[in-house]
Amino acid sequence: MKWRFIFLLIFFGSLYTLLIHNIYDLQLEKWEYYSGKAEAQQRAGGELEPVRGNIYFTDKNSNLIPAVLNKEYSSIYAVPKEFQNNDYDYNNDFEKLSQIVNISIEELEKKLNKPDDLYELLVQKATFEQLRKIKELKLKGIYIEKQLLRFYPFGNLASHVLGFIGPADNGVKLIGHYGIESYFNKLLTGKTGEVKGDTLIKPENGENLVLTIDRNIQAQAEEILNKLIQKYEAVGGTIIVQEPATGKILAMVNFPNFNPNNYSLSEIGDFINPSVQFVYEPGSVFKIFTMSAGIDSGKITPETTFYDSGSVTLNNRTIHNWKLKSFGTQTMTGVIENSINTGAVFAEQKTGHDIFYNYLIKFGFNKLTNINLPGEVVGNINNLKNGRDINFATASFGHGISITPIELINAVSAIANKGILMRPYILADKIPETIQQIITRGTAGTVTKMIVSAVKKNVAADISNYSVAGKTGTAYIPDFINGGYTDDVINTFVGFAPASDAKFTILIKLDKPAGAPFAGLTVAPAFRSLAQFILNYYNIAPDELGISD
Repeated sequence: MKWRFIFLLIFFGSLYTLLIHNIYDLQLEKWEYYSGKAEAQQRAGGELEPVRGNIYFTDKNSNLIPAVLNKEYSSIYAVPKEFQNNDYDYNNDFEKLSQIVNISIEELEKKLNKPDDLYELLVQKATFEQLRKIKELKLKGIYIEKQLLRFYPFGNLASHVLGFIGPADNGVKLIGHYGIESYFNKLLTGKTGEVKGDTLIKPENGENLVLTIDRNIQAQAEEILNKLIQKYEAVGGTIIVQEPATGKILAMVNFPNFNPNNYSLSEIGDFINPSVQFVYEPGSVFKIFTMSAGIDSGKITPETTFYDSGSVTLNNRTIHNWKLKSFGTQTMTGVIENSINTGAVFAEQKTGHDIFYNYLIKFGFNKLTNINLPGEVVGNINNLKNGRDINFATASFGHGISITPIELINAVSAIANKGILMRPYILADKIPETIQQIITRGTAGTVTKMIVSAVKKNVAADISNYSVAGKTGTAYIPDFINGGYTDDVINTFVGFAPASDAKFTILIKLDKPAGAPFAGLTVAPAFRSLAQFILNYYNIAPDELGISD
């Protein structure tokens, strides 16, 4: 009996000692490994990741229309620390895995040859076929998990505004790239959860964002631009629609665009937003600002006359009108109606270089608009600082200087807004911000009448029973290699309606249309189509009584 008791005591004592050793091994020596593994699994399963905020478009009734959502996808990931501890057939299993996840063997080796790594994403949005093959492979250390990832229900629509989600530089964390996804990444992301010991600190979800982009206007603008590009075999283009009284951006369209759901299929250059990140010489649309400066400073009036011989020579360089035309005696209104280059030069000379330059500064052509989109660049009017007559002359009709589309439409919106410049914005909850009164209300009304007259005379953008204000511009593209200009052009039309109380401003730009047609043939009719849609969409009454100062 005594020996039985001693035996049982030794047996259970040994079991207890072994248990204590295992607990020590788990909690102390291997705690970091298992804790890390648990955190990796929780992160892969989404327990530590905050839910990224949604992004919404709106419509005229302020309804929210989902533009970016979170959707559950199956992902394939590896735990390299587990993978290395298993036996596998390099020429069979490893090669099969490489083919399934579409990662080269060399790159796969880099990902899996990390002894202390507990999480490596292999496929973010796995196809049904990939999932089936992974399950059949039954390779230890390779897992399938559900993840909430970004889904863009309208595909290419407003892709430059939205951006997309992709891996960060470290290849692990997903962050916003380009557009709203990038600019407001921190706000959308929220706060990641943590594992502290045996405590799970829950994540804080990201905020939802509502954009000023009207889904219906955006879709119509994209359709018009696509047709325009196809018809004239252009390489690209831009349409922006703005509410002049507030600065609100109602649509922003660029081509080429991309599908954020499958951004890897696009060229990296397609992600750049030309509306805010590209500069160009605007051409004759710039005559609007030349006239605004001259009239507001009291140096000219719409009735001021000059004689056009068809050319003017300054600093040993000769400026001609479009197609070498001469128009004889003309008023400043006639200069706008006929888009006379020499007339713009005359108006700038009468105004004076310093006054002209200072008005361009007031219109914002030397600074960022500070719209809430990433990578905005500023136009370049620095060549006017040297005071050369020829530079001011060419600038008067939009050559030799560069601006961005967002700068241009915002400046024209200031004229539509009785001379008040607003900051453009794209978040619906933002309070409209006034920058400054650039020109007087009277000057804005006078210039508006001049460009309404231009639209009436040239017909292409005219809309029955509505006063439409606008101006075309056809500018040759500079040759940055050999100097001078190429034979390619950029067409621009920018205008607003109804001119008596503008509800919207539209900019349409067409890049390198085949055969270098003038803007009145291409973008002016496109402006009319989009303007008619918006007038009907908002049910805006005709303003047949004309424009009040």
